[in-house]
Amino acid sequence: MKKPRAIGVGVVGLGFMGRTHVEAWRAANQAGLPNRLVAVCDTDPQRRSGRSMQGGNITKGSGAELLFDPALVHGYAELDEMLGDERVEVVSICTHTRTHVDMAVRALRAGKHVLVEKPVALTAAAMEPLVRTAAESDRLCMPAHCMRFWPGWDWLAERVREGTFGAPRSVVFRRLGSRPDWSPLYADDQESGGALVDLHLHDVDFLRFAFGDPRSVLAGGSLHHVTALYRFAGAPQHAAAEGGWDHTGGFPFRMAYLAVFDEATAEFDLSRSPALVVHRGGKSETVSLAPESGYDGEVRHLLSAVAKGRRDLRATVEDALAAARLLDAERESLRSGATVKLR
Repeated sequence: MKKPRAIGVGVVGLGFMGRTHVEAWRAANQAGLPNRLVAVCDTDPQRRSGRSMQGGNITKGSGAELLFDPALVHGYAELDEMLGDERVEVVSICTHTRTHVDMAVRALRAGKHVLVEKPVALTAAAMEPLVRTAAESDRLCMPAHCMRFWPGWDWLAERVREGTFGAPRSVVFRRLGSRPDWSPLYADDQESGGALVDLHLHDVDFLRFAFGDPRSVLAGGSLHHVTALYRFAGAPQHAAAEGGWDHTGGFPFRMAYLAVFDEATAEFDLSRSPALVVHRGGKSETVSLAPESGYDGEVRHLLSAVAKGRRDLRATVEDALAAARLLDAERESLRSGATVKLR
């Protein structure tokens, strides 16, 4: 049987998320989805040499080892030069948010498949040029909405779709931490969008993925710590998401949900082992989860689609646009103090 061809990958931006993508592509190859990192792009020559500082909420690796072998991976200082490399078939865009749309559009027009980090843009309006370009392209463009692939969260979405425990009654998401300190951009709300856009987006997107579009939203708090209440035409009747990074340094990152169904309650807490517990019929049982992260899942999903010529992605730029519109509505609700109806 002929061995599948390794798909060439290029990663743009070698900060925390760039490092995470490099490691996810490597892990996918080791798991039997052939690909190889052939190029990277970063303005920092030290990063282009394979040295990348470690950081992030969910730490991976020691950060002391080389991220890649510079003898095997070509380093580019300019994106267009990397896009001219015919070996690069898929591009991971891991630069700061304001560059995402422009870089993704350029990559698609250069004939590359694209995985673009979240948030794709700070507002829905800023995202529209990419949505149009992706619709016109024969290449794939997927936003890195990793919670759709996160073990325990994909499980929840499946339970909702299958009606395993009956109808959902209530769901509450929590995502809390201190402001990221591995880039000065996080200190500028005009660049990061605050916790509302950079952190809370994860739960907003997953809420849509699992339950569909809400009819309205009421948000309280600030760009740095927000709690939003959502109303749906049907179930769940109670839905809320809290996201904030205004805790003092040293506060441990927390990612959790509590989902109440007619016949069971499921709770996930990343800081606990086991992370996922289901309470049902007077008993509590743990759920075994895959060891991979959502970063691994999103990379493998896109890689499989590229290899098989599929276009049915679990996360699309249209999904990213809809999530951005919901965040726009939450921003308006924060400003006005009123419930905002959605289209």
